[in-house]
Amino acid sequence: MKSIFKKPLYSILILGLGLSSCKKFLDVAPDDIPTLAHAFSNKYEAEKYLHTCYSYPFTRGGSDAAVANINFLGGDELWTYRDESNYRIESPWKIALGEQNKVSPWVNAWNGENHAKSAFKAIRDCNIFIENVQKPELLLDLEPSMRERWLAEAKFLKAYQHFILLRMYGPIPITDVNLSISASPDEVKTKRDPVDQVVSYIADLCDEAAASLPVSIENKTTEAGRATASAAKMLKARLLLMAASPLFNGNPDYANFTDKDGVVLFNPTYDPNKWVLAENAALEAIEMAHSGGYSLFKFNNILGKITDTTKIQMNIRGSVTEKWNSEIIWAFTDNSETAINSIQNACVPGILDSRLITSGWNSYLAVPLKIAEMYYSDKGVPINEDLTFDYANRYDLRTAVYKERFNIKKDWVTAKINFNRENRFYASLGFDGGVWFMQNVVNSSDENNWAVNAKLGQSGGKIRDTFYNPTGYWPKKLVNYRFTQTATSYTTERYPRPEMRLADLYLMYAEALNENGKMEESITWLDKIRERSGLDGVKDSWTNYSSNPTKFTTNYGLREIIQQERMIELAFEGIRMWDLRRWKTAATFQNQPIKGWDINSSTTADYYRIRTLHNMEFISPRDYFWPLKESELLRNPKLVQNPGW
Repeated sequence: MKSIFKKPLYSILILGLGLSSCKKFLDVAPDDIPTLAHAFSNKYEAEKYLHTCYSYPFTRGGSDAAVANINFLGGDELWTYRDESNYRIESPWKIALGEQNKVSPWVNAWNGENHAKSAFKAIRDCNIFIENVQKPELLLDLEPSMRERWLAEAKFLKAYQHFILLRMYGPIPITDVNLSISASPDEVKTKRDPVDQVVSYIADLCDEAAASLPVSIENKTTEAGRATASAAKMLKARLLLMAASPLFNGNPDYANFTDKDGVVLFNPTYDPNKWVLAENAALEAIEMAHSGGYSLFKFNNILGKITDTTKIQMNIRGSVTEKWNSEIIWAFTDNSETAINSIQNACVPGILDSRLITSGWNSYLAVPLKIAEMYYSDKGVPINEDLTFDYANRYDLRTAVYKERFNIKKDWVTAKINFNRENRFYASLGFDGGVWFMQNVVNSSDENNWAVNAKLGQSGGKIRDTFYNPTGYWPKKLVNYRFTQTATSYTTERYPRPEMRLADLYLMYAEALNENGKMEESITWLDKIRERSGLDGVKDSWTNYSSNPTKFTTNYGLREIIQQERMIELAFEGIRMWDLRRWKTAATFQNQPIKGWDINSSTTADYYRIRTLHNMEFISPRDYFWPLKESELLRNPKLVQNPGW
């Protein structure tokens, strides 16, 4: 490894509990010789330990997988209801509600508290695995090629956990090796390393891992979800794109952020070469992925009875919910049946029968109105720019006609904002009167689509004071089309939650190209995503339909297009809240009110009144990074708190 930043992982930092609590951690990943001797006595036991290293996904699973997932409810992309009679709000949503704190931080990945696993504990397990597997005197039954691959997998996972911490906290202690449990109290106190050093360390670790990993997984039955060279290169590209972005690259807000020895933790000087590094890393990752057979997902119409409109929308839905499809570079396989069922269950309205709601239906994951407005018109431009879209009267009502039946139920009266939208709008969102194609529709034909009945008391609307959708929009994109409802229950197709997919990589590359002044090439990669979604290219769409027809010809204008394209294409996949942070636009987007329809009304006229659910408050620059827990600063006086906290 080229990096020279080697720092031991100290026990206090991992646990956030002090030296007296080390035994609790040792019960999980012991340092004592007899236990480690058993863990690495043969390749079968060692592989179990490698599985432990994989058991620390950033997002949480289980029956509360939706509400306890920071990527779902940590920002402004999804919302839920507030039960005043039983004030039970999960940690991620507390952050979105403006309730983050430094006494007991929500989703605390530093210490592993409040709906987060400890990233430092994960790193410790990776270090233990690497330290033992690289010893030639151990695991004599392990083939050299497999030993090399396992070590690379652990390095990838260690790089991923460092990336998670960097994204959340900014400067962090680089943790390349573990200290002995006999280390002195002074030895276990470590400092935060400057951001640029952390980035360099993670990037080198990604390269080192990629060199010994397969480009893709051939046997998905037994190895799906394991690290690949493509995943390692994509992680490096994501890292360097973040490092080049305004939050990390010459951010004046942190120009005076130093440790207690006066070391500057953020480089205050903007470095355009960071965008060059990001561009090169993204291209390398794309070339690696293509060589491994990855491609944008296209729905295989095995049913044979659906229109081109529905096929395009299934391209978008399937890119996320079709397990191990051609686009998925890496996904979390920790999803128990309970976890993935919980997520899909939370995203589906009662479509067929009102008894579903009273039989345990938990339809409570909602999409704010502003996210619905974010999607393009069917002309492929923002609705507030489209010369053909009646933006000023978008909340007025109109009736759906026959030719619109594959998006909105014929003769249904709904808001104009739901008409004449791009396919990703209809693929990603369910709404009152919106059709919802599923495998079990009559005759498997989209001529017989189910439709959402979302008003008060209807099968998809609010009929009780708990487990209801508070905005009137559902994240359809997260529901596999094989999801089947009955009057009393449901069955679903399990799928791994994608952490990396090819469309994201294309958009990262387009962003870096634009920042390096290569706008023509950037548009080429944007158009690959748009073509899959049934849209014309950027140039044709803006030239013919936008009130700002030359927007794509400037770096700033194309940047806006790229950012909106990312927010649309990657909606509900745990990307938006981190993008808004690295772009330093969270202070704009997350200070806008959360709005929805009046779901407490049963008539059309009353239902389509807008109501405000919450006025968000994002304090800049404080809220761009998580606070360190106050007690952690007392235990380790070498640490410094993030600015604003």
